[in-house]
Amino acid sequence: MEAATIQKISAQSVNRWVAEEKPFILIDTLTHDHFKAIHLPGAHHACVFEVNFLDQIAAITTDKHAPLVLYGASEKSMDAAVAAKKLEREGFDHLYTLDGGISSWQAAGYPAEGESVDRPPLPERLLALRDGTYRVDADRSQVEWAGHNPNTRHDGTVRIKKGELEVKGGKSVGTFEIDMDAIENRSLAGDELQPVLISHLKSDDFFFTRLFPTATFTIQSGTPRKEPYVSAPNVDVQGELALRGVKAGLSFPATVYQAMDGTITAKAHFDLDRTRWDIIYGSTRFFEHLGMHLVFDIIYVDVKIVAVKKA
Repeated sequence: MEAATIQKISAQSVNRWVAEEKPFILIDTLTHDHFKAIHLPGAHHACVFEVNFLDQIAAITTDKHAPLVLYGASEKSMDAAVAAKKLEREGFDHLYTLDGGISSWQAAGYPAEGESVDRPPLPERLLALRDGTYRVDADRSQVEWAGHNPNTRHDGTVRIKKGELEVKGGKSVGTFEIDMDAIENRSLAGDELQPVLISHLKSDDFFFTRLFPTATFTIQSGTPRKEPYVSAPNVDVQGELALRGVKAGLSFPATVYQAMDGTITAKAHFDLDRTRWDIIYGSTRFFEHLGMHLVFDIIYVDVKIVAVKKA
């Protein structure tokens, strides 16, 4: 039976190899910033997340029979395992992955090098929102919309005027005002019909902005999921949308991220049934014989909210 080309190795064994001066190549597979902050003594660097990972390896060694010890972040992170698979496919046949990654090395009390050995970067695997009041940055936030009929798709944006988010114990509430009178269209850019469409959207057939220039969304609860991974929908949002003088409940998942500087970015996509807010133009639920005036009930909405902590 052919021996496996990828094996796990403990921090204790790697430390013993170092003491015995056993010939092997130690490779950190994490990001450049993380490597600068902290890494194992004598480690080379090749970031598995970069498209030229194999070129970085080639700059370290071209000997496919050399023992390579690859390490990543922790037992939960697949960085080193993915790197080893990439190298195995390239013909490297003497591969080891450090069991538990740099976390196990530190837990064993072995030394490390780097600019922030005493303050290693925090893992960004799960969302952990910091308590406080956050102001929406209207210039960096946006709502995108798209509507359809059987033959055509129109899309555009509406502007967020202002908003505030309150975070306490990881949960959030807040209020956002949307400038419906500033609705824009992109699909007909440069076409003489673009202002006609915008006027139609602002009329009483749709958003009736003369009487209802502002829409308001109130977050009644933003609750993190059980395992709120930062790369996936991680917060369940429940709230109320006031649009065209009608209030109705609106719930959707959002993907929320908090940067090191405290800035919160939240992104969400959801389907909005416009008829719930008495926007019934072109809907076969309410009209017959619509012909070319048929418009699908669902509006596709993409939201990006950027919020900064208030001083």
